[in-house]
Amino acid sequence: MERPASPAPMHILIVEDNPLVASGIRAGLELHGMDADVAASAAEARAHLAARSYDACVLDLGLPDGDGLQLLRGWRAAGLALPVLILTARATLDDKVAGFHEGSDDYLTKPFDLPELVVRLQALVRRVGGRASDRVRVADYDIDMASGEVLRAGARVDLSRREWALLAALVQANGRTLDTAQLHDSLYRLDEEVGSNTVNVHVHHLRRKLGADLIETVRGVGFRLGVRPAPPGA
Repeated sequence: MERPASPAPMHILIVEDNPLVASGIRAGLELHGMDADVAASAAEARAHLAARSYDACVLDLGLPDGDGLQLLRGWRAAGLALPVLILTARATLDDKVAGFHEGSDDYLTKPFDLPELVVRLQALVRRVGGRASDRVRVADYDIDMASGEVLRAGARVDLSRREWALLAALVQANGRTLDTAQLHDSLYRLDEEVGSNTVNVHVHHLRRKLGADLIETVRGVGFRLGVRPAPPGA
C-alpha cells in the first residue's frame, strides 16, 4: 500500500538579502512542508520568477539593488498576481500603508514568529484559490487541501506525494488549464533533475486511481480538471 498523501507543498519565493535570516526562514518553512527558493536581490528574484511559478512570495524591502517596494510596484504594473507578504523591520503605520498601496497582500514586521508567518502564507494561498475552507468537492471526491486527504464515499484514496501535488495544483487552478511546465513546478523543486515525460506519467497514474474523466487533456496546451471544484455540500 502506498503512503497516504501529505499536503501539497507550497512553493515560496523568499526575497531576503540577509543570509542568516533567509536560511532561517527557508528551514522553518521546509519544516512545515513548504518548498522555498531564496533570492538575495531584486535581480535574483526576477530570475527565479522567470524560471518557475510560485504560490507566494515573502519580500524584504531593504534589498542591495533597490527597494522592495519598487520591485513589487513593477510586478503589479506587469500584471503579476503572485501573493506577496512583506516581511520587514519597517513598522510604522505609514510604512504599512505604503506596502499595501503598492500591492502587498499582507504585511508582517520583524522580529516575527515563524508559526505566524506560516499561517499567513497558508491563508494567502487559500484566498487566491477562492476558497473560504480547505475542504472542496470535485465530482464525488471530498478533498482536504490542508491535510491531503482524499475521500470517495467516505473511503480514503491513497495517493503518492507526486500524485497529490498534481491533483492539488489542478484543484487550485479552479478549472484553468495548466501546461506541462506549470505542473512540473508543482511537482518538483527548482534544482531537481527529472525526465521530460514525468508529468504525463503522474497524470496517467492519477487517472487510473480517480477515473479517466477527472483530468482533461487540452491538446497542445496541458491539463485541467474535468469538473470544477465546489465546497462540500454545495
